[in-house]
Amino acid sequence: MPRPVPAPLSPPSRRGFLLATAGAGAALGLAATPATARAGHRPFGRYGSPAARLTPDTLYVDPRGRGDFTSVQAAVTAATGTGRTLVLAPGTYRETVAVDASRTDATWIGAAEDPRAVVIVYDNAAGTPKPDGSGTYGTSGSATTTVAADGFTARWITFANDWLRADHPDYTGTQAVALKAQGDRSAFHHCRFLGHQDTLYADTRDLTLVARQYYAHCYVEGDVDFVFGRATAVYEHCHFRTLVRTDLAAPPYGFVFAPSTAAASPRGYLVTDSRISSAAPDGYYKLARPWVPSSDTTARPMLTVRETRLGAGLDAVAPYANMRDAYPWQEQRFREYRNTGPGAAVTVPANRPQLTRAEAAAHTKAAYLGDWRPRA
Repeated sequence: MPRPVPAPLSPPSRRGFLLATAGAGAALGLAATPATARAGHRPFGRYGSPAARLTPDTLYVDPRGRGDFTSVQAAVTAATGTGRTLVLAPGTYRETVAVDASRTDATWIGAAEDPRAVVIVYDNAAGTPKPDGSGTYGTSGSATTTVAADGFTARWITFANDWLRADHPDYTGTQAVALKAQGDRSAFHHCRFLGHQDTLYADTRDLTLVARQYYAHCYVEGDVDFVFGRATAVYEHCHFRTLVRTDLAAPPYGFVFAPSTAAASPRGYLVTDSRISSAAPDGYYKLARPWVPSSDTTARPMLTVRETRLGAGLDAVAPYANMRDAYPWQEQRFREYRNTGPGAAVTVPANRPQLTRAEAAAHTKAAYLGDWRPRA
């Protein structure tokens, strides 16, 4: 039986986002500024302060000016070299952030030890025009936070994109990424990823590179392909939740996973001891569809979901669909093993490929991450 998975930290709001502070307020969703962010509270908790640093390589970020920097990007820019730590005080950081490949082994810590208290959010979409008039951002450019560096670790942080289709009915590029992770040995513990389409982009820097990523005790929500990319990624004790769409006349309203694993890669996405729930009616969502991008038409998307509870919002009869008919899902590497819940019922065996017990032994965290052991 799957081990218990934490429930979502609070129910989704109208926009599906679970944060709000002064200034970002109505666009997002905590009812009020967290107590840990209020005046008089030590903004960095047990993680020290600029006056008494955790380590010489620690930088403190506080939107109220009580740290070294008031924005995350300013701290990232200053944190040259390797092994730098950013401690983020409670608050909403409304900005885009990019961590280039040179800033390896960085660690970001939400000082409140509660991901609802530290939120990095912006609202670019693929179809958003760039300010310089050079076109639109595209899917990758829409990301609120992009991490290209290897060895990145984040704890107790919310990564969000609060762009809404309803506000821009004329846009065709509705992808809006909260986080794009590209580095090898990337770990996210007790983090939240909030958006609608293409929320969490677990990818690599290059088609020829392998990027092992680990997501533990995380919460991810969205509607269309909201976990996607070609990384070798393990999702353990995570909660994935599909949102309700009102702009479509009939299901499917969306897809949870859209891996684009390179054909040469022996590992794609592994979801283990987790759960998938839905705010939508029974059967409205598909579990996955394969993404074979135009930049890699030889891709063979890979997804294994094992010992995970699948809720009623998923289509149990036909949980997979094609993104492009030229690349049918049946020719990809989609497998399940010992899942539970109403969305896991096997009514048409041909539609739900299952691993044998012997095959399942090759689909474990250790097998996917190899010699890398992310710290708990």
